[in-house]
Amino acid sequence: MSKSKEKNRIAYQEFGDKSNSQAFERSIPELPPNQQNLRVQTSRSGRAGKTVTMVTGFQCQTETLTKLLKQLKTACGTGGTVKENAIEIQGDHRQKILQILIESGYKAKISGG
Repeated sequence: MSKSKEKNRIAYQEFGDKSNSQAFERSIPELPPNQQNLRVQTSRSGRAGKTVTMVTGFQCQTETLTKLLKQLKTACGTGGTVKENAIEIQGDHRQKILQILIESGYKAKISGG
């Protein structure tokens, strides 16, 4: 037997094929906006002194977050991203984001100082 075939040989595999990543993803429940408790806060740690407004506490799919991110970025006129089920918007836009989330039906609060 050649060495290249020995490297790809699997002796034991408990949970099936690892290449099927969809089987290993956790399904995130899609809660309606009025059942989600969101926190809006600003942070500067680990960002070279730049202020970022973070919205955390989402319990929805990534597609829903992406749509909401686009709406928030347009309203604030700045950039942003989705990281680990949280939205990050560049700059301090707590009040504006809080107002938009409440108008969209989310239960949101400003968190932190």
